[in-house]
Amino acid sequence: MRHVAIVGSGPAGYYTAETLQKADDIAVDVIDRLPVPYGLIRTGVAPDHQSIKAVSRRYEGTALTDNVRFVGHVSVGTDVTIDELVGLYDAVILATGAPNDRPLDIPGADLPGVIGSAAFVGWYNGHPDFADLNPPLDAPGVVVIGNGNVALDVARILAKTPGEFAGSDIVAHARDALAQSAVRHIQILGRRGPHQIAMTPKELGELGHLERASPRVDPADLPPEGDDAMLEPGMRKSVTHLRSFTANPVAKPVTIDFDFFAMPIAIEGDGRVQRVIVERTTLDADLTSHGTGETYALDAGLVISCIGYQTPPIPGVPYEHGRGRFASDEGRILPGLYAVGWARRGPSGTIGTNKPDGARIGEMVLEDIGRGAGKAGRPGLDALLASRDVTPVTFRDWRRIEEAEVAAALDGRPREKFTSIEAMLTALGR
Repeated sequence: MRHVAIVGSGPAGYYTAETLQKADDIAVDVIDRLPVPYGLIRTGVAPDHQSIKAVSRRYEGTALTDNVRFVGHVSVGTDVTIDELVGLYDAVILATGAPNDRPLDIPGADLPGVIGSAAFVGWYNGHPDFADLNPPLDAPGVVVIGNGNVALDVARILAKTPGEFAGSDIVAHARDALAQSAVRHIQILGRRGPHQIAMTPKELGELGHLERASPRVDPADLPPEGDDAMLEPGMRKSVTHLRSFTANPVAKPVTIDFDFFAMPIAIEGDGRVQRVIVERTTLDADLTSHGTGETYALDAGLVISCIGYQTPPIPGVPYEHGRGRFASDEGRILPGLYAVGWARRGPSGTIGTNKPDGARIGEMVLEDIGRGAGKAGRPGLDALLASRDVTPVTFRDWRRIEEAEVAAALDGRPREKFTSIEAMLTALGR
């Protein structure tokens, strides 16, 4: 029997497991520190994008096969080390994603009220690490830094009415706080221009249909319309949405302003965020942005940085600090140790990008391990965890947690997600 451990139960982990489980004579353990699976599908995808979350049913099909097992509520580094896993399994694959925010390296970034998108998204999605975040929503101005889909998600969630969350799985504490929000002006800052955004048409289009919010673009920031012809079709459609926003009247109580060629250089405030100092930028021939020296201030009681994510390092595992990912040779880190998904590539691509990546790493592992080395694998992990009084959460346990969340839901919501590990374990009678 060949034994493989996958650390992380998000898309990259389950796509890899899907490839591995098709092989003969193999047992795959998917290990996660939370008692619930699916990673960013549960806690990263916007709660009003339920169709995207439906991909978890594919992962469930893999999880329910005889040779794949979910090992939840087991912390690698605390309950078991990487070295111990490598000793127990023929291959260990790190599919930990990139759950940490890239730091915003400007003066004042440590002021209360400056929040990374991983934390803010985790807060409204019920991630146990961020359930107590309590972001300040008591001022009219919010600055969102970044020109990708995460920035759009953040702006959209801030701008929606309580009724617009019907059918979503936004958690109760976020829904209640947003219902009382004083936010009226959302400014999305991007260092470059409309032709350099990383925003997809669907997400941009959604902003144009919000009940109480009006997205706006300064026509002066847009290049000549004829220049759009050189863009690939998806980007061209995105820019078309931006052009449509130039005609929006200020007729709704909330405004979402796209501020292009704008680089935050400092955050100021007396004990908390009060304003963001922004420098105008210009682009050189290779589209690199440079400050022009012209500055202005934006009032804000909350700043959300959506400038990217990074994989947290693990002691003893080679790491590329500049790129925020594990150091590997196309996925091979050390003998018996691999990386997949964002942990390998860095935070790039969509959920679907992890499917071919998981298949490739899975096939690489099968080729490398051959018929296996007779390691202890699953029984060895069980014995080790039992000796440390660690009781893993199984996939059947997860289904019980899920059923309890669905039973607790009100107002047509798909579920009321538990926001603490204690609540998840209580649902299991532990």
